[in-house]
Amino acid sequence: MEFSLERIEDKVEFFEASSLPELEKKINDQIEVNKALLLTVHHVSHQFQTGFPSVSN
Repeated sequence: MEFSLERIEDKVEFFEASSLPELEKKINDQIEVNKALLLTVHHVSHQFQTGFPSVSN
């Protein structure tokens, strides 16, 4: 049996949540998973949308 290991240089992840605390929990949970994979966090950013624009005819 042969193993081939490749280093992950960059990893981009996206998360959706209905509230900021829920989004923070998802991000923190994934950070812990990434630590187990020996990955470190380089940058975290977020965009929060509270509603959708209405469409008028």
